[in-house]
Amino acid sequence: MSFDPGYVSFGRSESFPLRFGWIAKGLDEVRLDPSVFVREDATVVLGVGKNMVSSIRHWLLAAGLIQPLPSIGYVDTALARIAFGEDGDPYLEDDATIWLVHWLLAVNPAGATAIYWFFNHFHKPAFANDEMSAGLATFVEREAAVRTSQTTLDRDAAMLLRMYTRTTAGSRVTLEDALDSPLSLLDLVDRVDVHHRRCAPAARAELPLSAFAFAVADVFRHLDVSQIAVSDLMYSDRARCAPGAIFRMTEEGLVSKLEELCVAAPNDYRLDRSVGAHHLYALRTVDPLAVLADHYGPSSRAAA
Repeated sequence: MSFDPGYVSFGRSESFPLRFGWIAKGLDEVRLDPSVFVREDATVVLGVGKNMVSSIRHWLLAAGLIQPLPSIGYVDTALARIAFGEDGDPYLEDDATIWLVHWLLAVNPAGATAIYWFFNHFHKPAFANDEMSAGLATFVEREAAVRTSQTTLDRDAAMLLRMYTRTTAGSRVTLEDALDSPLSLLDLVDRVDVHHRRCAPAARAELPLSAFAFAVADVFRHLDVSQIAVSDLMYSDRARCAPGAIFRMTEEGLVSKLEELCVAAPNDYRLDRSVGAHHLYALRTVDPLAVLADHYGPSSRAAA
């Protein structure tokens, strides 16, 4: 969640956006065989091409759903077992799960740098595609200690826009590109025309409270504090990510969702303006994984 100039990554998706079924496919195979992603026959086991094998592994790592198992391969994380386990939602049928995946990617500057930058630091509500790509290049030049080619940055920028934009009827795209990513369903990025996009703040009344509650608990856990200024939940900086930025919310929308959270969890949070500005107080320590466990069901609560 904190940006470290020495840890950035680009080009690891092999230019493939995250697709429906990839999380379930990858986690199922990792649980059967931790070495699946390093096996010579991984393409046969997963039923996809070599580049897609690398892409599935990348997205699972970037979302924090698998972690390296030294000398063996990879193992699923506690979060993956709760949200994508027996009582979870491996096929992303629940809107809350798609918002959760979006959050997990956008708070990982080391593993999904382009997505982190776009949702935390690129604030133009309307922009040309090449303007967004140039902005990413400027960020890398100024902030990153690792140099990356412009071609790689352009590919990551184009991949991000494909992943978050719905395919429109009549679009001249290949069958591969017409397979929308689940993240396009969030409607965070809209197509203006072939060369322009819009990613404007909105109230986000449709944002599931469970996904928002996980994000808030995640920020409290990261900062290890008992109170946070609402402005710090609205705007990101190098030290932390903010739900308001990542979910592209208006200030009014964020406050409204925080009020909803306080009503739903009165023993956990309190919203106060007694010190001249809105602050959210954590009345007790809230484990983000427990928030997910409550959302996904009994077996998830046991796993948590």
